[in-house]
Amino acid sequence: MRPEILEKLDRFRREALARDVPPADVERWLATARPCATLSPHVDGPVVGRFGGPLTLPVGAPRPEGLDELHLIASLDLAALPADATRLPLPREGRLLLCAHPDALDAHGTAIHLPAGTPVGEHPVERGSSPTDLFAELDAELLRMGELRLRHDVSLPDHDSLVDPAAHPHAGELREAWREVRGTDLNLTKWSQIQLDGYAMDEYGELDPVQAAARAAAADHPAHVDVARPEDWVLLAQWHPDIDDWESALVHWSLARQDVAARRFDRTDVSMFFAP
Repeated sequence: MRPEILEKLDRFRREALARDVPPADVERWLATARPCATLSPHVDGPVVGRFGGPLTLPVGAPRPEGLDELHLIASLDLAALPADATRLPLPREGRLLLCAHPDALDAHGTAIHLPAGTPVGEHPVERGSSPTDLFAELDAELLRMGELRLRHDVSLPDHDSLVDPAAHPHAGELREAWREVRGTDLNLTKWSQIQLDGYAMDEYGELDPVQAAARAAAADHPAHVDVARPEDWVLLAQWHPDIDDWESALVHWSLARQDVAARRFDRTDVSMFFAP
């Protein structure tokens, strides 16, 4: 395990012990840790992508449904992403586009894999020409955020629905300790980051959005024999934006692990948490 990850877990351990959580319970909670990648303009690692930009898709491909509502949140260079940065079975080449319509009441979106060498062209969208148009403002903010650099990271559970109270009687204190540690690191990235893999987070910490997406997919497609169980779903990505009035906003891309491996990114579920 990388030194920076060990240091972060040790900070959590000290924080939890300071809250009088028994050492055995702390170590049992630490066993649930998942590696993840934090991508931000404000870390020192290699460049693996960038925020925003025009949406370029394969030449001759049909126009995606709802394209005019979607923003390219980030474009990731998968060849530049180290294989050990996440547990996700991502392609080792090409680009991964994270697209979303971030709206508290009607969030949706998709992820798109562009294999290396794919001829692409820009898809024009119709979003209005006014400089005060909300679409234009968001696209401008994304471009302002710039390059995404990699930091190897780790995450711990942040939702009630992931915790067995019998196995973790001090879950409340442990989650509060983790939020303290995580908040310190969010300040280092100036709250502008994308997380790949690991656990999702939100301010309420009740229902895990990855599990919620899995259950919704099963309900929408009950006849599909290949719909994965909730425990087989993963957090593909999570965006924490550095945008005025969006301090508590989070956008989640969730997908079954088997679909990541099969490159069926069109099955990605996108949701948004927002507490005004």
